[in-house]
Amino acid sequence: MRLMTSTVTTMKKPTSNTSATPLKSSGPWTWLGARGFRYLYLLDFAALFATMLIVMVGRFGSTWPDATRQQHLFGMLAATCLHIVVYYFAGMYERPLRLGRRMWLSHVAGVTVIALLVSALIILPTGRYPIPRANLPFVAVIASILVAGNRHLSRALRSRRFGPPRVLLVGSPDDTELAASHLKESDKQAVVAGQISSPERLLEAASGMDATDILLVSETSLDHIYPEPLRSLEQRKTGVYLRITAKSALMGLRSVREVGGMPYVALRSNSLRPSQLRFKRLVELGILFVVSPIILIGTGLVAIYVRIRAGKNILYWQTRTGFDGQPFSMVKFRTMGPDAEADGKAVKAGTNDPRIVKGCEWLRTTRADELPQFWNVLRGQMSIVGPRPERPELSAQYEELIPGYSRRNEVPPGITGLAQVRGRYHTDPGYKLGHDIQYLVSWSPLLDLQIMLRTVAVVLRRKQ
Repeated sequence: MRLMTSTVTTMKKPTSNTSATPLKSSGPWTWLGARGFRYLYLLDFAALFATMLIVMVGRFGSTWPDATRQQHLFGMLAATCLHIVVYYFAGMYERPLRLGRRMWLSHVAGVTVIALLVSALIILPTGRYPIPRANLPFVAVIASILVAGNRHLSRALRSRRFGPPRVLLVGSPDDTELAASHLKESDKQAVVAGQISSPERLLEAASGMDATDILLVSETSLDHIYPEPLRSLEQRKTGVYLRITAKSALMGLRSVREVGGMPYVALRSNSLRPSQLRFKRLVELGILFVVSPIILIGTGLVAIYVRIRAGKNILYWQTRTGFDGQPFSMVKFRTMGPDAEADGKAVKAGTNDPRIVKGCEWLRTTRADELPQFWNVLRGQMSIVGPRPERPELSAQYEELIPGYSRRNEVPPGITGLAQVRGRYHTDPGYKLGHDIQYLVSWSPLLDLQIMLRTVAVVLRRKQ
C-alpha cells in the first residue's frame, strides 16, 4: 500500500513460538502498573537490604553485638528506603524503552554512591551510623551489581510477558534493509514489522503495523516528528529512536543506546523526565519552607505600601499560560491603575509606562510586585525557577511566529528564569526562548540555585 509519498513494506510475522503480538494481561499487577507501581521497587529493596545484611554478617558473623543488632537492623531498613527514594528521583523507575541496551552498571554505581553520601549527611549529626563505615565500599559494589542486574532481569521478564518488540524502520530502502539485517544479527528477539521511506503519516503507519518501536535510520528532519506525532506515540508507549550520524552528533548527545549494533538516541517530547519534575518540585518546596518567614514579612510590608499608594484591591489576578499550555490565574501586586487595559486587550508594559501608579515603579524594577506569586508556587501552578508565564493571547501570537515556542511550557512557569537573569524585560521573545530551551536541556538543582542567586543581584541592580 501507499502512505502519501511513503513506500511501505510490511514484514511477515514470525512463525516460531515467539509471538510478535503483546500478551494481554489483567489482575492486580496490571492495576498497580497502570498507577506507576513497578515490581523493581520490591526487587531493589530486597537486593539492597540483603546486601547490607550479608556484608554485616560476613564481617561480624556470630560476633555481631546483640546490643547494637536491633539498631543496625532498623538503620539498614531506613538506609534501604532512602536508596529507593534516591533511585526514584534519578529516573531509575520510569517505564523503560523496549528496544536497545543501556549500560546500567555505571549509572547505578554513580547513583548508589550518591545515595550513600546522602545517608551519611543525614545521620552525620547524630553520630550513629546505620551501616558501619568500613562496610560502605562493599555495600556500594555489591548493591550496584545487584541493582543493575535487576534491570536486565526486568527486561527479560517483560519480553517474556509481552512478546518481542515490533520495529518500524523509517528511511531510504538501502538504510532500512541494512538496519533490518543488523537487527536480525544483534537483536534476534526484535521483529521488523515494516519499513517506510518517509515519516509522513508515521502515527498511522505505526498503528497499522502494531509497532512498539520506531527506528529513524536515515537523516530525518525533526520537524516531521516534533511535536506531533512524537507526543501521540509517547502516549501509546511507542519508543522512537534517531540513529546517530556525523551530523546529529553535533547536537551534543549524551545518552546513547545500542540497537542492532548501531548507535541511537531515544527521542522524547519533553526535556525533563517525570521524576526530574517531581524532584524539582520537592526541592523548591523545601526552599520555600526555609525562606517562608522572609517571604511573609516582605509580602506584608509591600502589601501595606501598595495599599497606601494604589488604594484598594492591592492584588491583581491575570490569566497566564502554564504547564503544558494550561491557563491559570497568576497573582501579583497591582502597580497600575484599574483602567490599564480598559479595552480588554493585552498590552505589554513599556519603559516608563505612564499607566504605572506613581511611587510603584520601584516595585516593578525590583520584582517586588511578584512576591504574591509564591502562592502560585505553593499551589503547584508555578515554580520558583522556570520560563516566565506569558499571556495566552501573546503566547498564541508567538507560537505562530517562533517555531518551537510552546516548548517553554514543558515545565511549570517560574517567578524567575534564565532568560530573566541573562536578558532584560524587553528582550525579544525569540531570544528569550533560546535561554528557556537552554534551561530545559541543562536543568539541575545547582542551575536553579545559580539562577536564584543571580536574581538577587538583578533585583539589587534594579535591572529591567
